[in-house]
Amino acid sequence: MTDPDFIGLFIEPLETQGLSYMITGGVASVIYGDPRFTRDIDIVLELPESGIEGLAQAFSSPDFFLPPVETLREEALRPRHGHFTIIHRGTALRADVYLLGDDPLHAWAFGRRVRIPLDASIAIWLAPVEYVIVRKLEYYAISGSDRHLRDISMMLDVSGEKVDRAQLRRWVERLGLDEAWVNAKGYDSADDFDRP
Repeated sequence: MTDPDFIGLFIEPLETQGLSYMITGGVASVIYGDPRFTRDIDIVLELPESGIEGLAQAFSSPDFFLPPVETLREEALRPRHGHFTIIHRGTALRADVYLLGDDPLHAWAFGRRVRIPLDASIAIWLAPVEYVIVRKLEYYAISGSDRHLRDISMMLDVSGEKVDRAQLRRWVERLGLDEAWVNAKGYDSADDFDRP
């Protein structure tokens, strides 16, 4: 399950610095439908040159490992696939940070982020459910792991009325994920209870 304190470890510093982000991956799939525990958080972050020093300051505490500023700058300059990890030393909890860059799916999703209150003390920016599903389809296509199909099935069960099927279909076709989507739609999460 998601723990507001766990999310707050990584999100409150971004909010304090005024950096634009959205949460995706396992935490997003938990919120949209899959009640399972996760020890890491995936974040898509817009990191302009002017925000690098602030990010470094926000995570400068000895409680965190953050790559050096030079590495952050190198990753921020990548047009696509810029990435780094932040680790909370005391718990080994991790944030995988993917930079916005010029990825068209990132850009589409960033314009449709959803602001939700997590509890009385924190609100977060969450990636739209269609984006989370498409990324899970990509991970499934690469890894073949049924875990991604289970996550998608649970999101469709719990949040299906929120899913813009036309947009989802457009991205599935654009990214060549038709076979993965067929497998996801045919996956029955109830079968998990029958598996050893």
